[in-house]
Parts: sequence; structure tokens; C-alpha cells
Amino acid sequence: ENKIIGYTTRNSGGVPENFKNYFIIEFDKPFTYKATVENGNLQENVAEQTTHHAGAIIGFKTRKGEQVNARIASSFISFEQAAANMNELGKDNIEQLAQKGKEAWNQVLGKIEVEGGNLDQYRTFYSCLYRSLLFPRKFYELDANGQPIHYSPYNGQVLPGYMFTDTGFWDTFRCLFPLLNLMYPSVNKEMQEGLINTYKESGFFPEWASPGHRGCMVGNNSASILVDAYMKGVKVDDVKTLYEGLLHGTENVHPEVSSTGRLGYEYYNKLGYVPYDVKINENAARTLEYAYNDWCIYRLAKELKRPKKEISLFAKRAMNYKNLFDKESNLMRGRNEDGTFQSPFSPLKWGDAFTEGNSWHYTWSVFHDPQGLIDLMGGKEMFITMMDSVFAVPPIFDDSYYGQVIHEIREMTVMNMGNYAHGNQPIQHMIYLYDYAGQPWKAQYWLRQVMDRMYTPGPDGYCGDEDNGQTSAWYVFSALGFYPVCPGTDEYVMGAPLFKKATLHFENGNSLVIDAPNNSKENFYIDSMNFNGAGHTKNYLRHEDLFKGGTIKVDMSSRPNKNRGTQEEDMPYSFSKE
Repeated sequence: ENKIIGYTTRNSGGVPENFKNYFIIEFDKPFTYKATVENGNLQENVAEQTTHHAGAIIGFKTRKGEQVNARIASSFISFEQAAANMNELGKDNIEQLAQKGKEAWNQVLGKIEVEGGNLDQYRTFYSCLYRSLLFPRKFYELDANGQPIHYSPYNGQVLPGYMFTDTGFWDTFRCLFPLLNLMYPSVNKEMQEGLINTYKESGFFPEWASPGHRGCMVGNNSASILVDAYMKGVKVDDVKTLYEGLLHGTENVHPEVSSTGRLGYEYYNKLGYVPYDVKINENAARTLEYAYNDWCIYRLAKELKRPKKEISLFAKRAMNYKNLFDKESNLMRGRNEDGTFQSPFSPLKWGDAFTEGNSWHYTWSVFHDPQGLIDLMGGKEMFITMMDSVFAVPPIFDDSYYGQVIHEIREMTVMNMGNYAHGNQPIQHMIYLYDYAGQPWKAQYWLRQVMDRMYTPGPDGYCGDEDNGQTSAWYVFSALGFYPVCPGTDEYVMGAPLFKKATLHFENGNSLVIDAPNNSKENFYIDSMNFNGAGHTKNYLRHEDLFKGGTIKVDMSSRPNKNRGTQEEDMPYSFSKE
């Protein structure tokens, strides 16, 4: 049949014992030579090998310049499924397939059209949008009836339904998945169904899938991924299992993969924080993320009209971030089991109580309650002073926990914007917090600085890890002029648009135009704004309003309008107000 077929068991972990990647390579010309290799031993005219390191060698009789074409398909299920997957190629040749691929990407990327920028800005924007859409990856295949099936990287069985993998929620809950909810909700619906399947097949929602559960990073941010989608109308069919899985994750940790579930949940549920001195690393980071995750569960519990006692429990836990606030430094700080704070304490120390960052970076991880954080710091004036300090403190660091300068530290020093470390995720939302304190013009200034200085289309034009699309999705949102600071709310916090015009084509058929004709390198402040003809002074936009489509008209200026967005009613959502 002019084919080589086989399977490989090669993997880097995260798979069951029976993992196989089946493949078929079909050629358009008969073989005139064939041999197989068994652990380096060549055997001519032997057609099959099963060994630790097998190989196949084939030869053809060709004319000078003649091309031999190979069509390749693979499957995690079987040879038969790989053959079925081969049918996706149809009768097209490689040029036709390449053209179809180009058309498919143009359709996906064309959901957002930007105008009025320069060539570098276009290249950067669409490269970032492209990177945002590479992960998570489909891990399902289509059966003979066109229905989704998948090999489960969690229990090794072949089961019906969707499955996606290769994503880390510690990164992507922040704005990658909110971007999918906004622009590609039908695809994210499949991803959400895949998460339900993961829980059914493993007993846990994933926190880092590659392709199964992997021990990486901290937090229980599957709660954010699932709740944000549900609250924005991307609803799974089995919400009962969704909620059951969320509750399970608050009181359990995976027996083999400690980053799945909640490591330290016993301490957190009893004390309101994960202690610094109980041999659980990155304890302060875990506490801050668990508190936000609990707020997400509170939101869903309220939506589903769960018992008041249950709702109140998660509402109370959502305020656990306060347990780590140190009034002496006005920063978050590790806390011991007996209630005392860690000592000694350096805000510049990376790691230890935090994850790939320091206290200057993690203090802002109160996504659901910036007003509560403002109150802890003594009011808006001090809050602004502390945020200004992030940029004012030189890019110095304490790397003693790691024993070396990890690349995230080096990226901060190279970018030279104080202790603002945009190349890593914990601080990426911080600039937008100026809006909560009534100084949105400072957000507009720093956002343009980051977009202009930290992203370019060149080989060195990326300020840190791609991290499954999160750092790219930040640019996409920020270039449009708004950002989902708190997934789980329906609000996007205002920045300022980068382009003179952007058009968002939603799946519901509506389009939204963001029109800023006098936008320029100098004019990066919002002077005034209206939405569908009505004046808009609020520092946020609502998901539902965006979906209705229309026009946002933005008048840009080279000078900040310090009267706009300063009133209490202009501020975005904070849980303490609720």
C-alpha cells in the first residue's frame, strides 16, 4: 500500500502506561527498497519491528527532479482512527492544503480587524493574536459518525466527548480564556466540556495539563476558567458536575500531582491562609489565588442559588487575602502558623512565599476586591503611591531562594521599568488597578509604555515567556483598549486603544467598532468617550453591552484628562462594595 505505519510510546510524562501515538505515512510511489532498523541494527527486506528504537528505511526509483509526496496522519486511539483522520486531507495536494490553511487562519484572525497603525504594530498585534490561539490544543478526534472521541490522558481509556490539553491555568486564567469567551465562545464551549470530562476521568479539574495532570505552578484557577465562561454565557451541559468538581477541588489535593486541587487546603480552610512555616513553598501565592478562586465559586454558587450557608462560606473565604497584608510594609507577606509574619522579610525576594515573583508583584493579586486592598493600604492616595513605587523601585532583586538569576528576573532587569516584571504573569493586570483608584490616565500612560517598549515584531520583541498565549492575549486586549482584570465579573477595565480603529466581529453576528481617529504616538490619553452616542465616563465596559455591538468613539489627547473616571460610580467592581 506504499505506507509506513507504526506507533511511538515516546513521551515526556503526563501519560498513562498504555500511551501510543499511532501514525500512517502514505507515499504516491511504490517502494523499490525497504529495510527496518532494530536498535541500530539494519535488516533489509524485514517489514516489521517492535523494539525500543525502531526505524524504517525506504527507497524509490526516481527521475532527476522528480518529487515523491507523503501524506501523514496520526492518532492517539488506533491505526484505524489514524486512517480515518487521513481522510481530512481529501484529494487536495500540498499547495491546496496550504491555501486552505491560510484561509482558515485568515478567517480566525479576521475576527478582529485593526486599522490606522504602522506596519510593526500590525505585525505585533496579529502575531500576538495568532499565538493566543495556539493553546490549548485539541486532543480529541472524530469517529466514523463525526462525533468527538478522545484517548484519555487521565485513565488511558477511549471515551466519547471533547478533550483539550497543553495549557497552564496559572497563566491563562488571567486573560487568555476571557479572550476566547469574548471572541471564540463556541470553541471555548468545547474546551469547557473537555474540562468536565477531565474531572469525570480523573477526579480533578486540571491546573496544568500536558497532556494529563502535571506538577507545575500553584493555585486552583480551574475555578476561574470554568466560572468566567459560565457567567459569560459559555455554559456546559452538566453544570451539576461542574459545581461538584469545584467543591471537590477546595478540599482535596491530587495524590500524585500536588499542583492539582489545593495543596495546603487543610491549613487554608482552618486558618484562612497557607502558613509560611509548614514546608509548603509559595504559600502566600497559594493563599492569594485560593481567595480569588473562592470568590469565583461564590459567584457560581450565588448564580445557581445554592444554600445561603454555602454561599456565605465562599464569600468569607474570598476575603482571606486580608490575612497576609502587612501594615508595616503595606505589602503581602508570608504568615506563620502561629499568626506571626515571616521574618526576616524582603519585598525584593523572589520565590519563597511567592511564585516566580516577589511581594511587589504579588501584592496586587486581589483581582476580585481592589477596593478592599485600597482600604487596607489606607486609601486611594497611598494605594496610588504604592503602585507608583513599583516603577520607581530600581530593578534590583534577591535571588537567594532560587540560588541563581532565573530568566524572569533577568527579563525584569533588561526591560528596566523598575520592579515591574511584565515578562511574568502575576503583575500583568496591575497597571489597570489605577482605574479603581480614580486615576485612569496613569494606566493609559503605563500601558502605552509597555506596548511600545516590551512588544515588537523583531526576534527579540517578546518580553518573556509566551506562557500558552497569556502574554500575547494581554497585548491583544490592551491594544483594543480594555482588559479583564477580574475574570468572573462581566466587566472589562479601561485602558486606551492603540489603533485608530478596531472592529470586533462577534459570533452572534454583531460587530463592535472602536473608533479613535486622532490616536497617535503622542495622543495616548483618553480625553472623552461615548458608546453608541451616549457619553461614557466609567472606567469599565460590560460584556453584555459589547456583545450588542455598535461604536465606541474615543477622543484621544496628548494630555491626561484628570477629571474623567474619578467618581465613585466610575470605578469597576470590587467585592467589598458588594
